[in-house]
Amino acid sequence: MTDSESQDVDEYEVAVVGGGPAGLTTAVYTTRLGHDTVVINRGGGRAAMMLDTHNVIGVTEDVSGNEFLQTAQQQVKEYGADYHRDFVSDAERTEDGRFRLTANEVEVVVDHVVLATGFSDVRPDPPLPRTGRGLHWCLHCDAYMFVDQPVWVMGTGEAAAKVAMIMLNFTDEVDLLTRGDEPEWSEETDRQLAAHPIDVVHDDIESIEKGEDGWLEAFVFEDGTRRAYRGGFPMYGSDYNTGLAEQLGVDLNDDGTIAVDDHGRTSVEGVSAVGDIVPGHNQIPVAMGQGAKAGIGIHYRLRKYPRSLDDIESEGEVTAEQVPGMSPEMRRRAREHNANAAAPPVEEPEPETADD
Repeated sequence: MTDSESQDVDEYEVAVVGGGPAGLTTAVYTTRLGHDTVVINRGGGRAAMMLDTHNVIGVTEDVSGNEFLQTAQQQVKEYGADYHRDFVSDAERTEDGRFRLTANEVEVVVDHVVLATGFSDVRPDPPLPRTGRGLHWCLHCDAYMFVDQPVWVMGTGEAAAKVAMIMLNFTDEVDLLTRGDEPEWSEETDRQLAAHPIDVVHDDIESIEKGEDGWLEAFVFEDGTRRAYRGGFPMYGSDYNTGLAEQLGVDLNDDGTIAVDDHGRTSVEGVSAVGDIVPGHNQIPVAMGQGAKAGIGIHYRLRKYPRSLDDIESEGEVTAEQVPGMSPEMRRRAREHNANAAAPPVEEPEPETADD
């Protein structure tokens, strides 16, 4: 990648901000499609919290979220992208229509920005069990784990009431915990809830009990009641990480997500968004699909060829000296990767024996 006017500023075609499944998949596609790509990832995120990976074909459940992401990071780097563990604090449009991103240790100027910054689940007050051991954030990922198990759902809004009723598809033991707060769901939802076999518990939690394996076993409430649970779901909403989007003037939806089209393009030309920060199901396969579509869409925007008839008229025909349409550095990295991938495995010599 080339230096900009300042020796401390690198230039790329694509910068992906965020290192979850959506952002890393986008980077895989843009890199393999020949575009100089950098990933700047602050670390953490919802996928990194997973103790086990669910619902991802080809990935077994014993793979943790961190292991899943580390493998993806390594793939991105092997294909030729640069990767930085850093936090992007500022984003702005440059005078020439590109974008400048400033992080703690890195500053880049790019043609296209991909926002994959996700959201943070709003955590209820403690006491709470450990995430992945009785505290779970993804209904569609983890409901299967609680078939015929006692489950709690925590919250006072529409989402909490709806999820409590949904969990009856998996178990006949569901409690809705308001923790002493006044319910905020509608009268219609209240009537619907009353028609389902769900206990609404209004007392707050005083303490929790865990087994030797660290899994939740029970909540003890302020009135002294002990209720056994295997796990459950807090439903207090999401804090979307849209600071950079707002700096760039990107349109947001009423729920705080970034408004995008079918290929992740935002209202600002040259800015895409993927993953948990856009509308849709918060699932790894969905995020990966969004990343793939965004990467292909970015390629359509940035690729040099085919040259349009208007450009041929103004710039002339494409000459042999002008192809291929990727940077020398990307060509070098692709050749290196392909050579390593094509190299036959080294066979270990047979061990010698006393009879040899």
